Amino acid sequence: MAARHRATTTQHHPESILHLQQQHDQPTTRTATRTAALALALALALALAPRLSTSLHPPQQHRPRPAHAAPAMSQQRVQQGGRPGGSRFAQFKLVLLGESAVGKSSLVLRFVKDQFDDYRESTIGAAFLTQTIALDENTTVKFEIWDTAGQERYKSLAPMYYRNANCAVVVYDITQAASLDKAKAWVKELQRQANENIIIALAGNKLDLVTDSPDKRAISTADAEQYAREAGLLFFETSAKTSENVRELFTAIAKNLPLDQAGPRNLRPGQQRQGVNLRPEANQTQGPAGCNC
Repeated sequence: MAARHRATTTQHHPESILHLQQQHDQPTTRTATRTAALALALALALALAPRLSTSLHPPQQHRPRPAHAAPAMSQQRVQQGGRPGGSRFAQFKLVLLGESAVGKSSLVLRFVKDQFDDYRESTIGAAFLTQTIALDENTTVKFEIWDTAGQERYKSLAPMYYRNANCAVVVYDITQAASLDKAKAWVKELQRQANENIIIALAGNKLDLVTDSPDKRAISTADAEQYAREAGLLFFETSAKTSENVRELFTAIAKNLPLDQAGPRNLRPGQQRQGVNLRPEANQTQGPAGCNC
């Protein structure tokens, strides 16, 4: 009986093991089947991707450039005002000097942004702005403008700004007699220490204050004009508030600068060339810069 029981046990044990192995292998088989299906789907997607991309994004047709079409750079120069290869661009450094509260910053603000601020604060140190002027369809002048502070405590900093300057605007207030004396001192300093060929313009500002009230004028036009002529300066009476003669002032300066000696677009004044006319005959025939008489 014991022998029969042992035989029965021996005969069923391998089948039990086989049955357990089949149950254990079923999940593995299913996982392998799913993995194979996913791999097949991915392979089909990769194979069809170029065709789908081609159908969704058809190739662009390259149209030949007409023989008469100009390069983009030439078109840009023409739009800027000038024939291709014939336009001139000159860049100069300009500094504004004068006593505090005469309207230097207001002049620059009117020239650069065509704005006026009745309650503008005094400049601290110096302010930097740029503006361009088109003298004609082929000539453009860019000003790099340094607007200096007029307070006495900043006077020692002025040489840093007028050094290597090509032009300067010395401003005074036509309702303040002392401001012209201060302007004359600035002119002497520029003529003594600045670039020997610097173009200097004298600007009598706040013309709007005496238009309706002539009795407010402290400096006559004739006296200031005579001084400008004797010192070889350009001369304008301006109003930053009404913009009278503001653009004319800077245009006159641009016209008196040696444009034929200006450097290329990427050359900044004060580096190698400073807009200085080196021809000896130019100094003999040009004479002092004319005033607006």
